[in-house]
Amino acid sequence: MKKKLVVLSGAGVSAESGVATFRDAGGLWEGHDIMEVASPEGFRKNPALVLDFYNKRRRQLFEVEPNKAHKIIAGLESDFEVTVITQNVDDLHERGGSTNVLHLHGELLKARCTINENAVIDCREDITQGMLHPETGRQLRPHIVWFGEAVPAIMDAMDIVAQADILIVIGTSLQVYPAAGLIDYAKPDIPVYYIDPKPAYIPNLSNPLEVLPMAGSEGMEVLKEKLKNYL
Repeated sequence: MKKKLVVLSGAGVSAESGVATFRDAGGLWEGHDIMEVASPEGFRKNPALVLDFYNKRRRQLFEVEPNKAHKIIAGLESDFEVTVITQNVDDLHERGGSTNVLHLHGELLKARCTINENAVIDCREDITQGMLHPETGRQLRPHIVWFGEAVPAIMDAMDIVAQADILIVIGTSLQVYPAAGLIDYAKPDIPVYYIDPKPAYIPNLSNPLEVLPMAGSEGMEVLKEKLKNYL
C-alpha cells in the first residue's frame, strides 16, 4: 500500500512560474490596500475595482506555466498517495499533473454567487458587474476566500494532514492562518520537510523536521531523492 504523502503549498511554489506573491515586495497587492480588494467590505464598497483586480489575476494565469516543482510533486503520485493542499488560487498544480488538489483559499478559474457561497461555477472569462449566476440569477463574484470569511475546506485539510505518513511544506511563510496551523495536525512521529528560501521558525513542532532553505524546484529535486528511502 502506498504511503500517504501530503503537500502543503504556498505562493512561493507559483512564484517561480511568474505568479506574483502575496506578501513579498512588489507583490499582487502593491498599490492597493488589502482590504480594498480582498474583503467583503471592499467588494460592497467598490465591486468594479475588486472584479477588475481578479480579472487581471485570472488573465495572468493564461500566460504562465507550471514549473519543475509542480511537475515533481505530480510525479510523486507514481510512488505515493499524494494530496496537495494549497493556499494558491491558481491551477498550476493541476496543470503540472497533480490529480488530488484541495484549494484552501478558492480558485481564480471559478466564480460563485454573491448570496449562495455553494453556488460555484467554472469561469475562465472576466467577471463584470451585471454578470449573473445562471441558476440563482444573482451577481457573480470571484471564488476566493477573502479576509474575514471562513475557510470552508479547512476541516477537510485537517483530516488529510492527520492521516499523512509524510508531510511536505513548500513555498509558504507559515504566517497566514488557519492554513499555517495545519502542520500541528500531523502525527508527531511522521517526517516533515520544509522547503522555502526564507524558512520561517516553526515553534513547538515535535516531528522530525528537515529544512531545505531553497526555492521550490531546487528543493523538490533534492527531496525527490530523499523520498526514495520511504519506498
